[in-house]
Amino acid sequence: MRFRHPDGSTVHLAYCTNVHPAETLDGVLTQLRDHCEPVRRRLGRDRLGIGLWLARDAARTLTTDPASLRALRAALDRRGLEVVTLNGFPYEGFGADEVKYRVYRPDWTSPERLAHTTDLARLLAALLPEDVTEGSVSTLPLAWRTPYDTAAAATARASLTTLAGRLDALEELTGRSIRIGLEPEPGCTVETVADAVAALADVPSPRIGVCLDTCHLATSFEDPRTALDSLAAAGIPVPKAQLSAALHAEHPHLPEVKAALAAFAEPRFLHQTRTRTAAGLRGTDDLPEALATSDPLITTTPGLPDATPWRAHFHVPLHAPPAPPLSSTLPVLTETLGLLVGGPHPLTRHLEVETYTWQALPPDRRPRTRARLADGIAAELTLARDLLTDLGLKELP
Repeated sequence: MRFRHPDGSTVHLAYCTNVHPAETLDGVLTQLRDHCEPVRRRLGRDRLGIGLWLARDAARTLTTDPASLRALRAALDRRGLEVVTLNGFPYEGFGADEVKYRVYRPDWTSPERLAHTTDLARLLAALLPEDVTEGSVSTLPLAWRTPYDTAAAATARASLTTLAGRLDALEELTGRSIRIGLEPEPGCTVETVADAVAALADVPSPRIGVCLDTCHLATSFEDPRTALDSLAAAGIPVPKAQLSAALHAEHPHLPEVKAALAAFAEPRFLHQTRTRTAAGLRGTDDLPEALATSDPLITTTPGLPDATPWRAHFHVPLHAPPAPPLSSTLPVLTETLGLLVGGPHPLTRHLEVETYTWQALPPDRRPRTRARLADGIAAELTLARDLLTDLGLKELP
């Protein structure tokens, strides 16, 4: 979906296809037919943007076989879909029964991550619509926090510097500008925007910036204005932003609240949980750890302090927050979006709804059919569209 900003520039809105994970090119082509095109039709649009996730095997096929790349481009055109951004965070296995910590491997200390991201940038340059010259790729925030030391940081920094040079050469060759955004996430070496500013201080390239995920921002209790002001002060761009909402519990000490949260503790994804205390931000790597009691007969791990609100890294549908006593951080998304595109000029032109957890929701909230899932994704995009038009952007055909 495209929108005209009051300054005359175009802002793109897409939804991320990692909600229908496919490891191979055949799987991606099926995904376009069975999921993406039905969402477009529900929205009554002739054209719909998708944030494509290409796993390692699919990306390799497309990189080594020009005919496959042409086939993908033709399928996108035929189904009324366009791609200006890729999600390069998960490398492979995002549809596995248990993803958890695996999603952070390989990280930016590994040559495989550099090679894969380079492939994605080259593929995106070939997939961009004819009238679009700028693309974005989101990637993991360097690495999970352990093990990570000064040597690892130097290796990651060198890899990003190499990537920036490759992106310069790519634009020189194709006329297409591709930018990469590190996506701060709780538990990673780059957990917050402040961490991103520090990590990118020695990578002074306009090709490398931050992908701002509003679920992650909210989970770490970051103030949106402070975060964006710090990026602007450091001269770090925001190539894309992901519109997502975290799980919020205002009174986690109550038994009924803990019971409601427990329904979201599931085995597939990691749900980092945070709370603000007088001593600062406290957190656990997953929701079950936060909910653990200090009873040695149950666990030796104390739970998260529960005198102040909790937020969990669980991407809940934008239009359908959980029922009380829980809620979502949609207000943080709304505030951040206003700061990103509500001013005289947009701070980013690529927006992506990323709710990949539809099938990880509590059983009574999961869509039972492809049609129900398409309905839900279309409702999320409709909410995002309304937020953008409320900010003065005009939806384009």
